[in-house]
Amino acid sequence: MDDRRRIIIDTDPGQDDAIAIMLALASPELDVLGLVSVAGNVPVRQTAANACKILELAGRRDIPVHAGCARPVRRDPVTAEHVHGQTGMDGPALPKPTLRPAAQHGVDFLIDTIRAHPDHTVTVVTLGPMTNLAMAVIKAPDIATRVERVVSMGGAYAECGNITPSAEFNMFADPDAADIVLRSRMPLTLVPLDVTHRFLVTAPRLDQLRALRGRCAGAAAEMLGFSGRFDLAKYGWDGAPLHDPCTIGWLLAPDLFTGREVNVAVEVASPLMQGATAVDWWHVTDRPRNALFLRDVDSDGLWSLLLDRLSRLP
Repeated sequence: MDDRRRIIIDTDPGQDDAIAIMLALASPELDVLGLVSVAGNVPVRQTAANACKILELAGRRDIPVHAGCARPVRRDPVTAEHVHGQTGMDGPALPKPTLRPAAQHGVDFLIDTIRAHPDHTVTVVTLGPMTNLAMAVIKAPDIATRVERVVSMGGAYAECGNITPSAEFNMFADPDAADIVLRSRMPLTLVPLDVTHRFLVTAPRLDQLRALRGRCAGAAAEMLGFSGRFDLAKYGWDGAPLHDPCTIGWLLAPDLFTGREVNVAVEVASPLMQGATAVDWWHVTDRPRNALFLRDVDSDGLWSLLLDRLSRLP
């Protein structure tokens, strides 16, 4: 009997997305059913190509890639080349992939894959804006009761924002999609900046990563060396936050994280607060609890897990 947890990764690579995908591929507890790309850090054609590059780098051409939505639900696209570079995964010189995205649209892949498996056996991990998942719920509302869980990197409480003073990038890029997901009643774990700002790639940690053998670890070190320069300058900390791998880390080792079930809503109307998350941490309203909102992580434990798994890749 295959007791691996089935997951679909919805992603906008992104150096930290790449590390998260590598972590999932290196973990025997997880069965990665496919990657779906979304417009986010860079446009969707580039995120799809980047997803193919990661799979090819890891020797996993058996996993399909499906390009998803090219723009947010009702807003103009927002990208982040100023952080991730023009390719979205600047750093290593990765060859042009021979793997190509499948013809089926990513939204339809999400729907069909969730429906094709027994109820409550497929988890969707979103590493970018939630556009694809929101559109899937609109198109096929039944998947909201079929999915096992959604695990999303997004939002913030005490950490405010990283793209505007009030909003985290994934929420800001498509707040309408996030609003649809938050209202869908799907079991949801949110991994916000409050967690990811505690998981830092310091110089000693980057040296540990560089010391690992294998092309995947080498590429990961080059990616983080590139993207980290922006956050090091912005925050003045001794390390750069490593966001997206925290989602896969929670799936693998939830005991490394703490949080609580709360109501989370996202601002969609105010231009000044677009994408801000209202987190009812103290349960001061009667709004239903719709997310496990994480607040802290054992950073050393998660880094050790990441190093161990990346060392297993080619």
